[in-house]
Parts: sequence; C-alpha cells; structure tokens
Amino acid sequence: MDVGNATALLVAVVGVVGTLLSALLTQRAADRSRQREQERAEQLRERRSEAQELRSCYVVFNTSARQYLAALTDHLHALGRDEDLRSVRQRLTEARDQHRDAYAEAQMRLPERVLELAGDLSHDLGAVYGMVRRLDDGVPRAGDSPAAMQESIDVLWGGLREMRREMRADLGASRVDFGR
Repeated sequence: MDVGNATALLVAVVGVVGTLLSALLTQRAADRSRQREQERAEQLRERRSEAQELRSCYVVFNTSARQYLAALTDHLHALGRDEDLRSVRQRLTEARDQHRDAYAEAQMRLPERVLELAGDLSHDLGAVYGMVRRLDDGVPRAGDSPAAMQESIDVLWGGLREMRREMRADLGASRVDFGR
C-alpha cells in the first residue's frame, strides 16, 4: 500500500470516526440538557408543592384560631345570659381541640418568626380558655371577670391579625397598603 492510499484511508477513517463522535457528543449534550431541565422542573414542582402545603397549614391554623376565638367570645356572651351552656361548651371544646391539632402541625411547618407568633397566640388562647372555664364553673381566680376576658379576647384578635400579616408576608401575598 502506498503512502497516498494509506493517507486517504486514514483521512477517511478519521472523518467517519469524527462524524460518529460528533453525533455521539451532540446526543450526550442534548441528554444532559434534558436531564438538567427535568431536574429544574422537578425542583420547581417540589417548591410549589411545599409552598402549597405551607399555605394550607397557614389556612388551617388561621381558621382554627378564628373559630377558637369566636367560641370563646360566644361562651363569654352565653355566661351573661340565662341559658343552657351545654352546646356552647361543646363548641368551645371542639374549637379548642381543632386548634390544638392545627397548632401541632404548624409546629412542624412554620418558619420561626411565624411560629413564635403562633405559639404566643396559642398560649394566650389557652389562658383565656382557663378563665372562661373558671367563670363557667363558678370558681374564678383573682382577676377573672367577664370584662377581663373581653379585654383579653380583644387583644387576641389583634394578635391574630398580626400573625396573619406575617403569614401573608411569608407567602408573598402582602400588598402595599395605599392608605386604605
């Protein structure tokens, strides 16, 4: 075989190998690109799912706190009327139990700054619950009175609003207040 034929054969082999390698490298690059895109899409789905779970947790906690506060308020008003308190007591017990469950889940999901507000609110709800039960049972402590209970409930509504603002800010749902 002469040098010209060997060179031509070598060039042809290099050309074919180069063409095949080029296609292989292009395919590998495309596969890596698709894989990165799939990973980004999966991360986005996970972030959205986590955000939805957090939002759901916020909604459940906010709802349970509102229902607990409403049940406390109803119980306070019922104490001043001459009526059977069984249904009011039952509603308060159910609201308290629902809030306890919502708070237990919130403790595992909420960021620290929101959890601190939720913990304070839950503690204060429990204190007012104790006051209403003592008043209902006819064994009040010093400082237990319907007026003190109403004042505490009013403070709790403010605490709930503050916590809800923090939750909304965490979710990115806060809007600029234009003086309304």
